[in-house]
Amino acid sequence: MAYAATAGEMNAAVRAAPGVLALQRALVWLVGASGAIVFIEPSPYEIVTLLATVTFFATGLRLRLALMPLVLMLVLLNVGYTISAIPLFEQSEVVSWIATSWYMAVTVVFFAMVSSEDTTARLDMLRRGLVVGAMVASLSAVAGYFHLVPGGDDLLTLYGRARGTFKDPNVLGAFLILPALFSLQSVVSDKLGKAFRNIIGFGIMSLAILLAFSRAAWGGLVLTSALMLALMVLTSRTNAQRSRIIVMAILAAVLGLALIAVLMSFDSIAEMFKQRASFDQSYDEGRFGRFGRHILGAEMALDLPFGIGPLQFHRFFPEDTHNSYLNAFMSGGWLSGICYPALVFTTVIMGFRHIFVRVPWQRAYLAVFSAFVGTVGESFVIDTDHWRHFWMMLGAMWGMIAAAQIYKVKDITVPMESEQ
Repeated sequence: MAYAATAGEMNAAVRAAPGVLALQRALVWLVGASGAIVFIEPSPYEIVTLLATVTFFATGLRLRLALMPLVLMLVLLNVGYTISAIPLFEQSEVVSWIATSWYMAVTVVFFAMVSSEDTTARLDMLRRGLVVGAMVASLSAVAGYFHLVPGGDDLLTLYGRARGTFKDPNVLGAFLILPALFSLQSVVSDKLGKAFRNIIGFGIMSLAILLAFSRAAWGGLVLTSALMLALMVLTSRTNAQRSRIIVMAILAAVLGLALIAVLMSFDSIAEMFKQRASFDQSYDEGRFGRFGRHILGAEMALDLPFGIGPLQFHRFFPEDTHNSYLNAFMSGGWLSGICYPALVFTTVIMGFRHIFVRVPWQRAYLAVFSAFVGTVGESFVIDTDHWRHFWMMLGAMWGMIAAAQIYKVKDITVPMESEQ
């Protein structure tokens, strides 16, 4: 597929070297696809992202002024983590946690810089890569759950829940939401042949999310799908487009309910579903349950300007925080505790302001924005601060916003110049 890129979407070095442009787009695809294989350390994602970062910087990449607030907040966030961790540097796991946090910050800036240029094409390649990776992870998860792979139960499942190519079923479910949204977009808006292929893809990803038995992922898929479809209706240019989105969304919902009904006929699935769907889990209830820990931890954080350091919360409470905002306070003190929500909610607010901006990549923007908002909400009940795909979405959001600002200026100045 050929892409037309404007002067505002790519830099001079790329425009002068079409082969370099093709290489960069291929690396973006590879980064997206490799994000689904993270059950080994270092994962293919780390290796590919490092390779892509070096290649992009060697072949031309700019840090736009609009991205400087992002860089500043990421630096301050990790400075807070590092200061709080100084007394704990003899613990190798703490050092590893700090290194991972700085690495995630680098990937955010990388994705922001990458998606701020040649935006339409690079986002499309990222989408394609994510969908391919998601299909690999989903098929692995489904095959593992139904014992279709000899000896794969221990590798592809955990505690009777599908995890595929991930270490944790919860992370599998969360990762699959964005590529599932991309597939759903195709179902409700593309031509019949492509839409049918994506119905199959969306169905497989939804099945894997269901078999991961993650309550957050179940709710995330439903709510983010509803949000994205609503935004697609609001931003559609014609009544025909709106009508098709609504009709296809209803059809997809009916098929989804039918799939769930079929799966509930399996006793093992129905029993696990009933267990996981319950809101009275033992680890959620009581003074030291999930939500009780949130209150006690918040009270504790107010008295500790430097926090308690990374990975120390379980020394004071039965389990980890399971709240990324509280974890920022506990792991990095007031500095990180202020910077983390500032970074996240600044991105959400800026994201809302750009929903209706008419840019060539608006469709991809709506999917990424919806998935990002879903993860922001999920961060109140689970630790998402080292999820690779979360930081990928954060960087892509800033890159698309920066590119949109340039696109709007260009859209205004070009007619004025022609009138002169």
